[in-house]
Amino acid sequence: MLVQRCLEGDHTAYRQLYERYSRAMFNTSLRIVNSRHDAEDILQEAFADAFQQLSQFEKRSTFGAWLKQIVVYKSINLLKRKKINFLEIDGTADRADEVNAEDTWYTVEMIKELIRELPDGYRTVLSLYLFEGYSHEQVAETLGLAPSTARTQYIRAKQKLLQLLKKKTVNEH
Repeated sequence: MLVQRCLEGDHTAYRQLYERYSRAMFNTSLRIVNSRHDAEDILQEAFADAFQQLSQFEKRSTFGAWLKQIVVYKSINLLKRKKINFLEIDGTADRADEVNAEDTWYTVEMIKELIRELPDGYRTVLSLYLFEGYSHEQVAETLGLAPSTARTQYIRAKQKLLQLLKKKTVNEH
């Protein structure tokens, strides 16, 4: 309905779409680029592109899902422009199930804080898979990686996150 109103030139509908989706899209970008400034820029660019291309929006998905795809691609393109490297690994990690939280409980805020400390490549793969719901194949395609590399990066990101969690827990006790 709002999209149709935008297509009909209703400026209030544009504002309502922005207000409805801007916070979620900002958070999506922030999880990937790890910079408030960059996430704000991406948010503005994504909305500008979406509004300019609104006539191309196909209602096979929701506007939010379509916009999120734009935000994710813009965020990843920024990382690529900044030369964030994703390590190519031969084969897959054979210790995928060895990551074990040892029955330790962590707060959501602690985990979010430590995810922001991960190297960019790890953080991006982890964010796309866990938070954005991408499959390993979609992560690989989006980042231009082999599927085995995307899986390995995800496993290593989880291992690194667990190391950071354990280190933080030890330092706090």
